[in-house]
Amino acid sequence: MMNKNQKVNYIKEMKNSFETNESVLVTHYQGLTMKELDELRSEMRKHGVLFKITKNRITKLALKDTKCKEIADLFSGPTAVAFSKDAISSAKILAKFSKNNENLKILGGIMGNELLKSEDIKRIATFPLLDESRSKIIGILTSSAQKIISILLAPGSKIAILAHEKSKQST
Repeated sequence: MMNKNQKVNYIKEMKNSFETNESVLVTHYQGLTMKELDELRSEMRKHGVLFKITKNRITKLALKDTKCKEIADLFSGPTAVAFSKDAISSAKILAKFSKNNENLKILGGIMGNELLKSEDIKRIATFPLLDESRSKIIGILTSSAQKIISILLAPGSKIAILAHEKSKQST
């Protein structure tokens, strides 16, 4: 049981997490063992995701004045939340874990200002990670730049060779 100070601190901490994270994904974890929960938390931590078991009644109080207030109805039963700056990584980890472990149920969440259903989160899990997308874009840009440079340099070298040959003939 929490005392009043602990409740105030919990509300403040949760409110801060709801406001500062880009992605808030809500799950039910009933039936997971402590070992499985620790495994999931560890994987989440590796990717900068905070996975927190919530106290529903107090969490709903923390949600009231935040951008996430629309997801308050998801907080019933054994609830845990994944807080992340990157929605894709948390969605990927949760989707992969829930495939291998039917006791983890993805309920929904919020990304930015968009409400997400369970199906939306599973779809987001199929997207490439931000770093993967960046490397693909850089690859496209650098290959295009190299092609442009080779095209621009090729006629210049041909003109230089032609000018050199002409100068040899005139002497």
